[in-house]
Amino acid sequence: MKTQIAQTDLELIQGDITKAPVDAIVNAANSALVGGGGVDGAIRRAGGDAIEQACAEIRAHEGGCPTGKAVITTGGNLYATYVIHTVGPVWQDGNSGEPELLASCYQESLRLAVENGVQSVAFPSISTGIFGYPTEKAALVALTAVETFVEQSDIAPASVQFVLFDEATYTCYADALHTLF
Repeated sequence: MKTQIAQTDLELIQGDITKAPVDAIVNAANSALVGGGGVDGAIRRAGGDAIEQACAEIRAHEGGCPTGKAVITTGGNLYATYVIHTVGPVWQDGNSGEPELLASCYQESLRLAVENGVQSVAFPSISTGIFGYPTEKAALVALTAVETFVEQSDIAPASVQFVLFDEATYTCYADALHTLF
């Protein structure tokens, strides 16, 4: 499913983000930037040791990555040149700043992408796994955050993909896309 926001193509794809033919993929990481399960584990397995070494350097110099922020590393063995690691919020009740922090994940990731000359970027559904963010709510926040960034920025990637692992997540994002656009 595709749409366009300003000069950016936005596409929803059901599939494996580690195989996305893009300049950068976004990783739903933890604040310590140590390997986990879900998309983080899949990206690290596919990307190899170079990603872990780059994350170790960031931990040593910056102590990790705070919630709502993002850092960039090599893509290692991935097709993507870069992996942008962002830390989504853990769902509490929706009234503890989760929507703002989640939106910041997407916008900070896009900011880093632009700063590094990335023309195409692929996002997973951030915070909807073990962090417990309801997928329907996360999809609306994610798509709105991307729309806001693209419309308010002088420079944005030419292509933004949401590569969603399963059909249920894809359906939530497709419904949100229909609602917003």
